[in-house]
Amino acid sequence: MINRAVLTGRLTRDPEVRYTQSGTAVATFILAVDRQFTNQQGQREADFINCVVWRKSAENFANFTHKGFLVGIEGRIQTRNYDNKQGQKVYVTEVVVENFALLEPRTQGNESQDAQQTQNTSSAADPFKRSTGIDESGLPF
Repeated sequence: MINRAVLTGRLTRDPEVRYTQSGTAVATFILAVDRQFTNQQGQREADFINCVVWRKSAENFANFTHKGFLVGIEGRIQTRNYDNKQGQKVYVTEVVVENFALLEPRTQGNESQDAQQTQNTSSAADPFKRSTGIDESGLPF
């Protein structure tokens, strides 16, 4: 059987990290994934996908991402159910993340300044580096 999900999207909020009774970390988040087509008004809609990531990966994901961050995830689709406080059965479908990729640089506080200083230092040390006038920070390679 094949059960693979590969998604690229933006976080709708900061990941929420909790710990099980045994101390295992689990992070949940919602990924907004744009659809490939536009609606009748010419606007692109998005699907909002529930995701969960476990253990050390959960802690790393929460430490390095935040609301609006662009990520790529790979995992499997899982369904589960539970009874809520009112005694009603609730069904949940989510992607259990096995691998993830950060698809944009971190831009929080000093980290972006440090990266900019490192970039400026390296270009000053390389007299053969030419400026093309293109902002290369957004290029995928």
